[in-house]
Amino acid sequence: MKKVLNLLLICSILSVSTNAVLARTKKEKVKNEDKIEIVKPEKAKKVSKRAERKKNKANEQVKRESSKEAKGMYETKFPEINSQIEYTQMNGEVTLSDCIKLAITHHPTIMSAISNSEIYKTRIGQAWSNYFPTIGAGVSYSRNDMLMSTMPANMSRMMVQRYNMFYMPTLSANMLFFDFGKTKASADMAKRNYEASRYDAESNIETVIYNVKVAYYNMVFAEIQKAVYEETVKDFELQLKQAKAYYEIGKKAKIDVTTAEYNLGNAKVNLIRAKNTLELAAVELANAVGIPELENVILKDKMNNKKYDVNFPDLLKTAQESRPALLSAKKAMDAAELNVRAAKRAFTPDISGFASYDHGGRQIDNDYGYQFGVQLNYTAMNVMLLKKQVDEAKATYQKYVADYEQQKQNVYLEVKSAYINLLNSHDSLDVAKLALQQAKERQYLAFRRYQVGLGDAIEFKDSENTYLNAQLDYYNNLLNYNINAAELERVIGAPIKESDIDL
Repeated sequence: MKKVLNLLLICSILSVSTNAVLARTKKEKVKNEDKIEIVKPEKAKKVSKRAERKKNKANEQVKRESSKEAKGMYETKFPEINSQIEYTQMNGEVTLSDCIKLAITHHPTIMSAISNSEIYKTRIGQAWSNYFPTIGAGVSYSRNDMLMSTMPANMSRMMVQRYNMFYMPTLSANMLFFDFGKTKASADMAKRNYEASRYDAESNIETVIYNVKVAYYNMVFAEIQKAVYEETVKDFELQLKQAKAYYEIGKKAKIDVTTAEYNLGNAKVNLIRAKNTLELAAVELANAVGIPELENVILKDKMNNKKYDVNFPDLLKTAQESRPALLSAKKAMDAAELNVRAAKRAFTPDISGFASYDHGGRQIDNDYGYQFGVQLNYTAMNVMLLKKQVDEAKATYQKYVADYEQQKQNVYLEVKSAYINLLNSHDSLDVAKLALQQAKERQYLAFRRYQVGLGDAIEFKDSENTYLNAQLDYYNNLLNYNINAAELERVIGAPIKESDIDL
């Protein structure tokens, strides 16, 4: 009985202690989960001013070279940039050409695209480097403890020295003579990839220029919008002055004055919003150009009001010949086809030569030796692996063929859409221009009627708002027309012609 009681007592003690341990462990786990770890900032490293100047100078040199190359790529298809402005020469006024030049020479996206194409260019030389000799040089020293106990007695007596020391300077060279076209296929593939990267860089340049044009036109529209609201404020101020004069002589009721004050307040609020929109448009233009300090400049150019002379068949033909994205897809497809050829030629052997010269021995000038020859060899050929690599290359080629066909369809769709949008915005401009003329005439008549006491405040407000909206609608259509023209230039990869017809 005592044994049973002791056993139960021991079990209860163990149970209590186990629960306590588990509870403490759980509590510690919760605490650890609630603990927030803060990453300590790295300690500031000492920077060598000389090394920093050297690095900055090298970066500036690369930037100048990239800028010159980007400018040349742009001017191969688009008109020469008629701007001589530099970032350090900006005097507060810029044209659209100035912004385009500054974007080409400063925008990080363009610099990155040019550098990326240079990466692919180096891979062409890397592929051809297989035909260049591989040179090796080395020197070794060894001290060998001869195993005297394992030698016959007569040989051990002949040993004059227990330790042998060897000095071995060595020169060697290996050179590939012929590999049945494997290196050439790799080099051709690298060249196609490089050409594709050049077209990608052109595409980046055209996208940046499109963004610059959109931002420039948006800022021009924001300036026009601000001017329209300023004119509206002046009109409502004049109406308020007229309403007060009529009220003082008892010709108009007090409600006309109150209505005029309300209309003027709304106009001032709209003017404040227009000013904020203009500031935001300036920041967006600076970002599109790639120079944040450009946000305080004044624009010298206005929106183009000339009709563009375009027709769809010519635009589509130009896009098929000049669109960088389509040409890049074509080069990628060609590179994939060459990759199939390279994969098939992996079954062929390599013919190479080798040579080496050794000079050394127990003394560094004891003896010398050399060897040279030609060898034909397969390097670790795995037939199953090579077969599957060929299959992979074929499948990759078929993928790029499909991608090229998809890109052709995308080009057709984008050119057609941009063409239709340009026509629609042109047709809308004619309607908006007529509506603007009618609204202006109505606003003038309503204002004159109010001046002579025949009209009322509501009539004047309606005519003023109609005229305001007609102005904004016209300029908004003109903005869309210019943006659609820029979009059409982007999707065809070439400029479009202007006519002498005013819109």
